Amino acid sequence: MSTSVYILNCIPVQTKLLPRAERRASIIRGAAEAFARSGFANTSMEDVAAACGVTRLILYRHFATKEDLYRAVLRGVLERIGQELRSGLAATQRRGLGARVLLTVAREEPAAFTLLWRHAAREPQFAEYARELRSSSVKILRQFVGPDGADIMDAWMGEALFAWLVEAILTWLELGDPDLDDQCIERTADGLSALLSAWS
Repeated sequence: MSTSVYILNCIPVQTKLLPRAERRASIIRGAAEAFARSGFANTSMEDVAAACGVTRLILYRHFATKEDLYRAVLRGVLERIGQELRSGLAATQRRGLGARVLLTVAREEPAAFTLLWRHAAREPQFAEYARELRSSSVKILRQFVGPDGADIMDAWMGEALFAWLVEAILTWLELGDPDLDDQCIERTADGLSALLSAWS
């Protein structure tokens, strides 16, 4: 091995010292980007470490396995959605609440948001978890916009409305202009109202 290669191999990865909670949050953000880019199976812990700008040793200090890390990404974005929802429910203006909540979180953490609502259901290790999250989310939506009946048509409408809402936000996240987010929220609210009116 040449001296220059030896020296390069011995240079440690430079990492900025962060408080543990900040480092963990930084790792989760980097991991979300790595997983969203290549999928769970095709992303190694080495890939995640590189995306986060940390060593594997630091990564394993926070997460014992790749699966633990993936679940932490999903839990983190879901918790943010819950925080935004609680905040929105405390406000007097609730029109467009679902779209506003989802888009706010999507803008903050686009990779994690996409991972939660688009990719997790396709990963065998997380498909059941993703189904449970979706089911809980549909129940919440039905509490606010209906339909809240027990027959098969009401169940279908709840699932369809939720799917439409999430896909509307994901599509806007990919194509939309952040300066026009308020217009997107208004049009999404109009769309949900129109669907409910047409189906009721």
